[in-house]
This record gives sequence, C-alpha cells and structure tokens, in this order.
Amino acid sequence: MTSSVILFLAALLDYLIGDPWGWPHPVQVMGWVISPLTKFFLKVCHNSLAQRIAGIILAITLIIGSGCLGWLIIQTAKSLHPLWGSFLETIILASCFALKSLRTAAQEVLKPLTAGDLDSARYILSNYVGRDSQHLSEPEILRAVLETVTENATDGVMAPLFYAIVGACVPGVGLIPLALAYKASSTLDSMVGYRQAPYTYIGWFSARLEDYLTWLPCRLTVITLALLSGKPLYVWRICCRDAVKDTSPNSGWSECAYAAILGVQMGGTNWYGGVPKQKPLLGDAIHPIAPTVIHNALLLTRYSFLLWLCVAIAIPLIANTLN
Repeated sequence: MTSSVILFLAALLDYLIGDPWGWPHPVQVMGWVISPLTKFFLKVCHNSLAQRIAGIILAITLIIGSGCLGWLIIQTAKSLHPLWGSFLETIILASCFALKSLRTAAQEVLKPLTAGDLDSARYILSNYVGRDSQHLSEPEILRAVLETVTENATDGVMAPLFYAIVGACVPGVGLIPLALAYKASSTLDSMVGYRQAPYTYIGWFSARLEDYLTWLPCRLTVITLALLSGKPLYVWRICCRDAVKDTSPNSGWSECAYAAILGVQMGGTNWYGGVPKQKPLLGDAIHPIAPTVIHNALLLTRYSFLLWLCVAIAIPLIANTLN
C-alpha cells in the first residue's frame, strides 16, 4: 500500500474505533519504560547536574528508541509479507492520533454535566486534567474541558499527523518512526516535564524538547484554524495579543486560536494541589463557554485534520500525474 492509502485508513480507523479499552497502546508502553527509568535515575542521581544529564539520557533513549523500534517492526513485518507491514503501519499510525479520544473524553464529562450531576462530571474530569476538580463550578468544568480539548488538538492530533507526513517524505523513513518519536516526546513531557520536584531537573530537557518539536506544527495548526474560520487576520491578531502571555510557547497559541474563533475566553485561576496558578486570559468573552462551543471546537479540529490529510494524500497523486 502507498503512504496515502495508509494515512487514509489510519485516520478512518481512529475515527471509527479510536483506542479500544484494554488494548495495548504505544503511549502505555512508553509509560512502562519512563516510570521505572525515572525512579531509577532519581534514586541514583542526587544533585541537579546529574539529574539533568540523566534527563537527557532518558529523553534521547526513549525518543530515538521509539522511532527505531517502530521502523524495525514495520520493516520486519514487510519482510514477512507486504500486507502485514501495511496492516501494522495502519494500526500503529491510528494509535498516534487522538481525535476520537479527545471527543470521547469531552463527551464523558459533558454527559453528567448536562444532566446536572456535577459530582460525576468533576470525578470524570479528574481523569483528564491535572488541576484540582473537586470543587469546580459548572462554568469552570466547561472551561477545563475546552482548554483540554484545544490544547491537545495540537500535540495529540495535528503534530503526530505532521510528523507522519514528514516521515513519509523522507526516503527510507516512512510514516511511523517520526510520529512515534514525537509521541514519545509528548509522553515524556506529560510524565516528567514539570518544574516542581522531583522532576525539576530530570524533566527539563524533555519539556524543552517537546516545546521545540511542537512549535512548527502548532503554528501551522493556528494558521489552518484561522483560514478555516474565514477571519484569519482577526484570529492571528488575537493570538499575537494574548497567546504570547502564556509561559508555554505552544499551548497558549493553540487555545487562543480556538478562543478567537469561537468568541469565548479561556484562562484564569486554576488550582493544583491546593495551590492557585494564574493563567493568562485568552480571547474575548463574547459568548459563555457552553457544550455547543466544545462540540464546535472538536469540529474545528476534525476539519483541520481532514484538510491536512487531504493535502498529504493529494500531493503525491498530483506529482505522479505530472510525471
């Protein structure tokens, strides 16, 4: 199968099935490696320099190892039979996309929330966000869901697709290695990329590397969203006004683009372990955040994903026609 066909099948598989409960997932396997290695390094490295070096070793080992292992699995399967290679390539690539997972997570929180069961909504939300959720009001729950959906649209959906396309354009690499390597970087960032102890030093490299790897796909996503909105200059102006205030070079831009398009405001005070953290306000509060706004955000992500997918599929077809 060509890369275009595999891209299409992987996207379709993610849309229809997503990540079946109980099935092994690459991110889960990465977590099995990251957790014990992190504990080991923290146990044997007792000063900041040693932990920084250990963090570099941890990140490089997992990221390069994930990419190389993915490449080796696909090549081994192809040597047995080309269809086996294509089948595994489709399955692994689909697991790199989190479009259905985002939609499912949002729906799981919104269902009890719209029924008036705030306690259940808070409990389910705690599975998906790091902030304290036990005392959140309905508007705060809605804001948390929207911020999660829009932040993860880049690193969970668009960036893996971007690196899969880049890998397909590099002879001998293919769709899987760079997409898996990026997922490894993203997983490292979510597990150890914190400024708080005990990850302050061991996670600094993973956090910075993930920022750099996400920077370009994030800007391309913002541009895509702005074009789809029909008001690109307005969206870009709001992002330049508000997104730059966020300490993250990427999440603020991703969230702000959606906020500008949807006419809502994100950011404010979040609580983590009982400690308040002020996030910059993104966008203008033209409309309140409602379940329909969250559904519209998910639709925007889907349209952006489909646009990139169509371009990635069309380019080689056009090139072959011209040749």
